[in-house]
Amino acid sequence: MPTSIVTGGAGFLGSHLCDRLLREGHRVLCVDNLDTGTLENIEHIRGEEFTFVQHDMVDHLDIRESIDYVFHLASPASPIDYLRLPLHTLKVGSYGTHNALGIAKKHRARFLLASTSEVYGDPLVHPQREDYWGNVNPIGPRGVYDEAKRYAEALTMAYHRQQGVDTHIVRIFNTYGPRMRPFDGRAIPTFLRQALADKPITVFGDGSQTRSFCYVDDLIEGFLRLIDSDEHGPVNIGNPGEFTILQLADAVIAATGSASKVVYEALPQDDPTVRQPDITRARQLLGWEPTVELDDGLQRTIASLRR
Repeated sequence: MPTSIVTGGAGFLGSHLCDRLLREGHRVLCVDNLDTGTLENIEHIRGEEFTFVQHDMVDHLDIRESIDYVFHLASPASPIDYLRLPLHTLKVGSYGTHNALGIAKKHRARFLLASTSEVYGDPLVHPQREDYWGNVNPIGPRGVYDEAKRYAEALTMAYHRQQGVDTHIVRIFNTYGPRMRPFDGRAIPTFLRQALADKPITVFGDGSQTRSFCYVDDLIEGFLRLIDSDEHGPVNIGNPGEFTILQLADAVIAATGSASKVVYEALPQDDPTVRQPDITRARQLLGWEPTVELDDGLQRTIASLRR
């Protein structure tokens, strides 16, 4: 039975990854400091093959048992969180990634870094390919997250090249699904919360900025294919379907049957104008592409909220 560590395992993505690994027959060590993750996300998981460890990955973590896989997801991931925790976001991207890579090196485990499309910043290339180096403002308010992930990627490649660690880097594009926090500040949970209460839906700017939304089950499938592959360079995992934020608002209103109207507020600083993954490498290297369309994914997410 393989043993996997999931840092940030009580978060939105981490808890879904824990679920999938357990279904695949793994023993799972879920590590989380509960800054943004919650025990509610993993309260349904029971059994001797699952262990929760409350720990901050900024600090060294000594693991005595044999480890086969390290999935490093620990980090604040939404603007509302990394703007509240700027120093900690930088620390978990640096010290936390170093500690997670150290575990992988010690145990000769496969390692996956959960990076982000935010490494592309406000991109000047569209759609975004992995060989694009990005357009990031390092001193802007979003820089603490963008640069933490860019540094984490550099550190991961250094461990691979110098230490021979079997590393993999996934660049995650906007992901959604059950267990997203309603007040985490991201578009889909915010719009769903507002629409289900028939409150005005808040669109920043004129709503023409675009995003690409990947359902969480598709993303987790990409994680597992990537960590078991021979690919060490970054791979985009996301849904290439591109929507304006205004189109998303309309889709949420239609999916919920809401009476909500759209209201407009000022665009935050350095908010990317476009976001769309080029998933050619994922298709060619992993045989992966998303299977859940936005309307279907919204219905699944709405059903979980109503439960």
